[in-house]
Amino acid sequence: MDTFLLEASVFLAAAVIAVPIAARLGLGSVLGYLMAGLIIGPGLGLVVDPEDLRHFAEFGVVMMLFLIGLELEPRALWDMRHRLIGLGGLQLLLTGLIVFVACSMLGMLWQTSLAVGMILALSSTAIVLQTLSEKGLMQTSGGRATFSVLLTQDIAVIPMLVILPLLATVAPVSLNPDGSIQRLSETDAHHAMSLVDSLPGWGVALVTLAAIAAIILGGVFGARPLFRYIHSARLPEMFTAVALLIVVGIGALMILVGLSPALGTFLAGVVLANSEFRHELESDIAPFKGLLLGLFFITVGAGIDVDGLLREPVIIVGLALGVIVLKGAVLYVLGRSFGLIRRGRWLFTLGLAQAGEFGFVLISFALQQQVLTERLADRLLLIVALSMLITPLLFLLFDWVEKRLETGGETIEDDKIDEQGPVIIAGIGRFGQLVYRLLQSAGKKAVVIDRDMQTIQLMRQMGYKGFFGDPTRPELLHAAGIDTARVLVVALDDPKQVNRLVAYARRIRPDLHIVARARDRTHVYQLYQAGANDIVREVFDSALRAGRYVLENVGMSEYEAAIAQETFFHHDRKTVRELASLWDPAKTAAENPAYLARAQALERELERKLYEALEARAKQDSDAA
Repeated sequence: MDTFLLEASVFLAAAVIAVPIAARLGLGSVLGYLMAGLIIGPGLGLVVDPEDLRHFAEFGVVMMLFLIGLELEPRALWDMRHRLIGLGGLQLLLTGLIVFVACSMLGMLWQTSLAVGMILALSSTAIVLQTLSEKGLMQTSGGRATFSVLLTQDIAVIPMLVILPLLATVAPVSLNPDGSIQRLSETDAHHAMSLVDSLPGWGVALVTLAAIAAIILGGVFGARPLFRYIHSARLPEMFTAVALLIVVGIGALMILVGLSPALGTFLAGVVLANSEFRHELESDIAPFKGLLLGLFFITVGAGIDVDGLLREPVIIVGLALGVIVLKGAVLYVLGRSFGLIRRGRWLFTLGLAQAGEFGFVLISFALQQQVLTERLADRLLLIVALSMLITPLLFLLFDWVEKRLETGGETIEDDKIDEQGPVIIAGIGRFGQLVYRLLQSAGKKAVVIDRDMQTIQLMRQMGYKGFFGDPTRPELLHAAGIDTARVLVVALDDPKQVNRLVAYARRIRPDLHIVARARDRTHVYQLYQAGANDIVREVFDSALRAGRYVLENVGMSEYEAAIAQETFFHHDRKTVRELASLWDPAKTAAENPAYLARAQALERELERKLYEALEARAKQDSDAA
């Protein structure tokens, strides 16, 4: 216990130091975790054997898969079936087949070759989803395609774990001291309880299916009575306890039958996706997931066998890069075949080119079932770990490719814009759509430009005309009539592109009225400096309306709440304009004393104005009475 706590303290300290540094350098948290593990493990030798902590930290992956399952109702899975079966299924089939052929040509048994093909066909759900979320790429076309393939792979682990025992070759045997026969693999296995150690391959497969069926049936018929029973206690901590019990209990069941805990909890999450307690489960599990997932990445870095790598550096590194290149080639061809645009295709290719954490599970299981030799299993563990370590660098490569594509254009050619109008809308996402619909309903014409082909095609299907292209390109703006337009609406997602477009439009048209969408208050200051006339923060108006509803329900009349809302609105607009002149992009707010002093003074002024407005209303009511 003392050693465990000491190692846990070292891991946490390494995370606290390394991850913020990596994030500040733009490398992402995952690479920070992996590098921290490399430093404290093979580097400084502070952690000799991270395996014990890895078993604990793997529950981060387990919880992540549980949360993914909670977000996926069975109906949603059915709606995604074309991408799951088509894109994800083909990726697994083609990658596994190529690896199978390559291993067979190297003289491996067909059973071993098939197992290696299944192991290397999988990608890292933990690293990829974490990085996509950090970079805001989940809702892009490439991000959605990547998620579909990862989901297919997670589901495919079920049949893989059923198939592996059937691939077992006849293992050498030895005698126990009592004269009983045991397989040699048992002497190397962890001394944990197992229900399948003494079973033949077909028996292991049946137990596997029975465990999966038990999870599904328990979720369907047992979850709601359990949650209602816990709810009757009226103790919030009991929901956290039952959420952890579900995850840990299912994980323990999976380990007993020789399966991956993450697989079982993913199934449980899907089964519970329709439960009325789903959101409660999500909020209870999320904090544990984030911490344990970080620890898992550190253990991956700390567990890399540097000595083994140094014994065969050319072979191991070459095989790891070969896996990445092979998978990347398959993914690129599939992305092109399924119509992913250029940026999405590169994200899809580089994001999924590595092997994944489920590879550790399958390698261990295949070794236990005598499908892999120890030497081959050690090599595969190194290849998987090394490819995962390279993954954050692949995302940095994607960032570089994306920047090059911004100047190089898309695979799909831009539309030829043959219309001009008094209003140009750059970006037709959820924000731009509302502006466009309002203009249409009022009988006003607008020219729409967006770089998302799917959105433009959907507009056309609904009877509206839009043009595909990058709205920041000067030639497209001039074709759309920027020289004669009265208003430009900038509703792009990327703040940097919004700033660039506003600055360009203001430079070529000093008289143009520019309405721009801002992400937050700092972005508002940037847009004022760039030359926007009207700036709309994404959630400002909706948050004001929500605040008004709150005031109405804590004692104010509807009219008083409306006065408070209007007073705050006008004062905030004045505040933002005034503070924009004091805002310095090279300093944080805490480093700018003039900004802080004026912001505090304006906040006191708001309180005074609100008080005066409400007092004036009360005086009017009194005079009227």
